[in-house]
Amino acid sequence: MTTSQQPSRQPEPATAGRRGHRTQAERRAQTRTALLDATIDCLVELGYAKTTVQEICLRAGVSKGAHQHHFATKAELMATAVEHLTHRIGAEIIEAQRELPTGAELVEQGIELIWQGFSGTLSSAVMELWVAARTEPELAAAIRPVDRALGRSTLQLFRALAPHLPEQRLEVLYWLTVNLIRGLALDAEIGGDPVRRKQLLDEWKRIALTAYEAT
Repeated sequence: MTTSQQPSRQPEPATAGRRGHRTQAERRAQTRTALLDATIDCLVELGYAKTTVQEICLRAGVSKGAHQHHFATKAELMATAVEHLTHRIGAEIIEAQRELPTGAELVEQGIELIWQGFSGTLSSAVMELWVAARTEPELAAAIRPVDRALGRSTLQLFRALAPHLPEQRLEVLYWLTVNLIRGLALDAEIGGDPVRRKQLLDEWKRIALTAYEAT
């Protein structure tokens, strides 16, 4: 027997050395999210004309090379950023939808929910892109499918709120609501009267409620 023995060393758990260590996929996802969030911030604060890739990368804390690794063009980055924001707001609306009342109050609060979700940051960012897309075909091609996807997802919300409405009436009410909200959001952007906006939104809630109760 030896005069001294080293204590046996227990094998470390496989995850011990990796505690707090992010995988490559996690780092990529974090970089991508940072770029998308920074893009939205720039669009809202600076407008499209002053939003540069350099400024986006600076705010995101990443290199220009990292941006190019994730997005081939500026147009792709812009469209994906709006899509990213759309999904985030959509998830918030779906979560809030679970607490909506039933019956007549559902119509009023449902329209209010959509107005709150799609009239603020999302409206500002999308508006910047659509104005720019009028003269930039590449941007128009990138943003168009995102806008259509937004329309489909919001229509699904309408269907969930009023499943008993005939499809044709549902879609008419939906598109009227969407276009009204877009118009009111534009009115807010150009400094329109907030009292008038509320009156118009309340009047539309009344009309939509009448259509809802007529079924």
